[in-house]
Amino acid sequence: MSNLSWLRRGISEIFPDQVESASSDENLTQRLAQSDRPLRIKLGIDPTGADIHLGHSIPMRKMRSFQDAGHTAVLIIGDFTARIGDPTGKSEVRRQLNEDEVRANAQTYLNQVRPILDFDTPGRLEIRYNSEWLSSLDLSKILQLLATTTVGQMLAKEGFSERYDKGDPIYLHEFLYPLMQGYDSVAVEADVELGGTDQKFNIAIGRDLQRYFGLRPQFGLLVPILLGTDGVQKMSKSLGNYVALSEDPLTMYSKLEKTPDALLKSYFELLTALPIDQIPPNPRDAQKLLALTIVTQFHGEAAAKQAQQDAIALVQGNTTNADTVPEFSLSSIQFPAKVFYLVSASGLCKGSSEARRQIQGGAVKLDGEKVDTVDRVFDSPHDLVGKVLQLGKNKFVRFIA
Repeated sequence: MSNLSWLRRGISEIFPDQVESASSDENLTQRLAQSDRPLRIKLGIDPTGADIHLGHSIPMRKMRSFQDAGHTAVLIIGDFTARIGDPTGKSEVRRQLNEDEVRANAQTYLNQVRPILDFDTPGRLEIRYNSEWLSSLDLSKILQLLATTTVGQMLAKEGFSERYDKGDPIYLHEFLYPLMQGYDSVAVEADVELGGTDQKFNIAIGRDLQRYFGLRPQFGLLVPILLGTDGVQKMSKSLGNYVALSEDPLTMYSKLEKTPDALLKSYFELLTALPIDQIPPNPRDAQKLLALTIVTQFHGEAAAKQAQQDAIALVQGNTTNADTVPEFSLSSIQFPAKVFYLVSASGLCKGSSEARRQIQGGAVKLDGEKVDTVDRVFDSPHDLVGKVLQLGKNKFVRFIA
């Protein structure tokens, strides 16, 4: 394996990528080899929500690879751009967030990526907030940015073109988003920008703006969009096919050990550092290793092994010895309480109607026994304390007083 084998692992595209060129402006390998300083590797995240899932971790992991190779990760918290929201892939205008929402989300994001990035080695990480430079842009500077791109170029962007063809509104402030993301690259003098394959337009705008302002254009490095645990659609919280970085070890393990066979190779490649030739040939063994490896990344080896043991125990109906089941306090529940309400209140379902459907479909168990009556009533918390409520194969809570 070459010293740069890490560079192309799990990468969809590098641009420009003239692999035969000796120019450090056309060949990233040459830029890495010829540079007399650590490269500045940019990744921007807009804190538009509270949770990050494994799909979001892929560019973070690539950024960590650059850190380990001696380069500087520049993590840009889009506290300014998050107030607009990236229109990429959106069929309608996004709700604008206020400053307090953005600040709270940003803190949760940083907490969740700590297991991935090197926060401790001096010179390996810069955390920047783009309000630092974007909030001070005056109208003359904004006009200068707007003059670098045509309306035709913007309408060629995926999402904008679809909305325009449908006659759906596109607001002028949305055109500013790619320009602001691009200006981030100017402000931090990025050498490389990481992003999903849906970010190519925005990253290319960054290259154009750097060239306009007299800087060396950055390389774009695109990573795949992760398919969700259903194996069909991209990982998304709204679709319920996600694994959140903040999830407890048991929930994370239980989801990942059921990864569809067709996704195992890509999950290993994108979410672990394990050599692909070391993936067990037996899919069930591969699922267990994948789950154990990823849970270890975020919770440590001891917690991962305990989660594995608890998952086995729960499948066998042994709820007593499952130590890592997340707890739910019954102190806020008014008794008598119906079981469908408990399924909803505990967070296993989004609402009572969904809880009813899940019970009717046979997906709910209490201490390993199927709950078959939607309106089953529990008179007091004493009937439930210590018991495990289960939805499907990977959602559990243990009731406590």
